[in-house]
Amino acid sequence: MGAKTGLIVYADGDVPDLLRHVGTADREGTSAMMRRLNPGCDIEECEGSDLYEGVYPSDGTAYAASWPGVEIVCDRRVMIDAPSKLPEHLVAASAGRRLVLHAMHSVVDWLAFAVWEDGRLVRSLSVSPDHGIIENIGEPLPFELPYWAGRRPADVVPWPGEEEEPYALPFHPLELAEDALRALCGFIQEGLPEPDDVEAESIELHGFLVRDPDDLDPAEKEAERRQAMEAMGPPRVYRMGPDGSLIEQDGF
Repeated sequence: MGAKTGLIVYADGDVPDLLRHVGTADREGTSAMMRRLNPGCDIEECEGSDLYEGVYPSDGTAYAASWPGVEIVCDRRVMIDAPSKLPEHLVAASAGRRLVLHAMHSVVDWLAFAVWEDGRLVRSLSVSPDHGIIENIGEPLPFELPYWAGRRPADVVPWPGEEEEPYALPFHPLELAEDALRALCGFIQEGLPEPDDVEAESIELHGFLVRDPDDLDPAEKEAERRQAMEAMGPPRVYRMGPDGSLIEQDGF
């Protein structure tokens, strides 16, 4: 699986049903929403995307749309390990509405989703094989039940010549992530589409560059990353010894 998402949705009702009936999002209204949700940040319009391609924007970019009754923001900054720690001003903006957060990253098999009703957190789950259950608040939602009941076990294919080790979780987070995305937002990133799925490719999102003046600029971030990599020294390569221990190699 190669899907990644980082999005929040504000809605006056059922998100999938609302998204099935949206038209072109008003640019000025969307821009005003972005400024309201990002106080103190510099906001600049840029090229947009669509709801399928835009759910995992590049760092510093956000894709968003505002329609009557439903608003979407796709931004990596909402990809947090504990959804319950979503910044308070983002939760407060959902007063009288439903707020949905969905985040997943295929590289680390991580999933997080949460639902608030009128500012009250009713469900939050964050899981990954490396860290197990990071957060589990509220009762499981209906689409989760088959996973917790053991009816959707993780199907992990081992590398050729290697024995299969038990997966660290009773189910695969990315499989649950797709079901969560469909149930909560009405569409999926991978898998077979269903007749009632929202046509995410046809929903256009406006683009924004979002910069917090207190953050490092991209050049400084890159310099900091390079400095950290140089401090790490050259790569170290290991092979497995006959007794199962790791033996460092002198070269590649």
